[in-house]
Amino acid sequence: MCGIAGIMHHESARAINPDWLVAMAAIQYHRGPDGFGQKVLPGSGVGFSHARLSIIDLNPNRGRQPFWTDDEQYMIAHNGEFYDYKRLRADLTSRGDRFTTKSDTELLLHLTKRYGLTETMPHLRGEFAFAMYEKQAERLTLVRDRFGVKPLYWTMTAEGLVFGSEIKVLFAHPGVRRAFSDQGLYHQLIQTMVPGTTCFEGVYAVQPGQMVICERREGRLQIRTHTYWDMDFPQRGGRTERSEEETIEQLRHHFVEAIQLRLEADVPVACYLSGGIDSCSILGVAAACQQSPVKAFTIGFDDGDYDETAIAQEMAAAVGADQDILRVQGSDLYDHFARTIWHTERSIYNTFTVAKLLMSEHVQQAGYKVVVTGEGSDELFAGYPQLRLDMILHGMEEATPAERAELEAWLQESNRLFKGNLLAQKRLDDPALTERVGFTPSCLQSWLSSAPRAMSLLSSERRQALDNYSPGAAIAQTLDPQQLAGRHPLDKAQYVWIKTQFESQVLGWAGDRVDMANSMEARPAFLDHPLVEFAVTVPPTLRFRDQKDKYILRETMKELLPETLYNRQKFAFMAPPAHTDPAKQKAMLGLGEQYLSKKAVAATGLLDATAVSALFERYHQSETPVAEQVQLDATINHLLSVQILHDRFIAADIPKIARDRADALGWHVGSD
Repeated sequence: MCGIAGIMHHESARAINPDWLVAMAAIQYHRGPDGFGQKVLPGSGVGFSHARLSIIDLNPNRGRQPFWTDDEQYMIAHNGEFYDYKRLRADLTSRGDRFTTKSDTELLLHLTKRYGLTETMPHLRGEFAFAMYEKQAERLTLVRDRFGVKPLYWTMTAEGLVFGSEIKVLFAHPGVRRAFSDQGLYHQLIQTMVPGTTCFEGVYAVQPGQMVICERREGRLQIRTHTYWDMDFPQRGGRTERSEEETIEQLRHHFVEAIQLRLEADVPVACYLSGGIDSCSILGVAAACQQSPVKAFTIGFDDGDYDETAIAQEMAAAVGADQDILRVQGSDLYDHFARTIWHTERSIYNTFTVAKLLMSEHVQQAGYKVVVTGEGSDELFAGYPQLRLDMILHGMEEATPAERAELEAWLQESNRLFKGNLLAQKRLDDPALTERVGFTPSCLQSWLSSAPRAMSLLSSERRQALDNYSPGAAIAQTLDPQQLAGRHPLDKAQYVWIKTQFESQVLGWAGDRVDMANSMEARPAFLDHPLVEFAVTVPPTLRFRDQKDKYILRETMKELLPETLYNRQKFAFMAPPAHTDPAKQKAMLGLGEQYLSKKAVAATGLLDATAVSALFERYHQSETPVAEQVQLDATINHLLSVQILHDRFIAADIPKIARDRADALGWHVGSD
């Protein structure tokens, strides 16, 4: 895992300042502390840079990127991992290719020269983001993995295109404007983003499974996009018939293979371990794959309603893992809130993101660079309560109204801690989403229901600019109708979650961004795409059955899991909200005094000071319902986030910060 950056000018003759490339690498030093590289292709108006975290081929000279071919026709900067690379390298070697490194990155150059980039994509297995420049075609292609595990952003300046692994990398370029967009700011307060956008004006994310293709035509760059992969749930009635036993055997095969591949590294590999069946299943298989005990890292909270360490300890003991528990005090999380926002580059609603940052720091200090994680299981097998709610409401055609009501009551009661967060207080219908999907997915309802309050918190100028703007409609327009048409309601609900909250939240600010903040690579085994392509064929009734979420995964792993865990319902990994702990609430309010005072609000011009004060008054009222209290906690976290984002990304001189970081590291042109 690494950090990449680059520039492509409109005019090939315009020189690129290599010092900017070095600064763009330096500001993401946390993504790659093991060295840097930069390369400007003469006469092309193209330059790349790279900050390296050495995982495969630890040789500092062989592994330094960017890589380019001897004739300088191809150049690549790559972040991530290509699994199964040894087999592919052996195959290409037998066909006459000659490799100069042991890095999985070099594989991409050989595959592209032989097959072309589009035909290369099906061969790539893993999580990755990369930039490929093809000199003869004057074409730069930005590519992101199938789910968006690895981030990649781009923007256009007066001189041309700038890209990087993080938004701060773009802002390190002195020609990139730093400002909130009206829509982006609004979405920061309601948690859910429009796919492909950010909170900053003109800054875009390469979407999962997508290529952003930038070609020079008559001295100007032209941008187009191409989707090379998507979640392709079968049409209703189009699933292959197979027995439950056959489904279990095939799932086991794909799952074991995915974990085996993710244990491949030239450094030690550990596991994250919570109290869920996802990470516990991974740990059990990983323990069987390795000769020595697996290192397992667990987060413990000081609130029994949210703490899962007891079950995690039971699993660790069952497989003989070497468990390391980091116990986090809720009141301490706000001490690291601002630092977390520097890495997430967007708002967060719950401080479990901060806890994850502290955990990755702990893992790194323990001497590990790589962990295997359980993200993706809930997305594939309908583990979240909001997905199961859509199954109950829209996907159980043969159930009677009484049976649906009974199941819904059970679901709401068993997830009462998440009322107002994962589950909306009241059902909401968004016309645009209902038209596109057939119903308004529950995964968006709680956040869309907070939209009126969020709008009132914006400054009057921002509210006027958003007149007639519909966040639900903006999200709906990004959803591919061809991937929704004719699908089962549960498939639709999972598809929408994967395209919205999963990419920006679970994999983004709760995943890569806080892991790589401490130079720590996370490998989500469930997102191995052959496993995913099998999982979408599993019928809805094998994902949710008899009040059991992730039914087919439970049955597949039944003999591996302790009985307590096998019988346990999915519990969302989340830190206790501030209102549940007086000490934590005091810490949050203290941060509010710093960033949400009338003076601080007036200084940024983003929010309405009167509305912010009224929100805090409501927050302190004893009669405020618990579900509303949960949502107010989230809203305050969002308000803190946007004020901190302004402080760190707009008010601060990012280009100078990047140059100073390069100087402090001793990273200079000619020293790479």
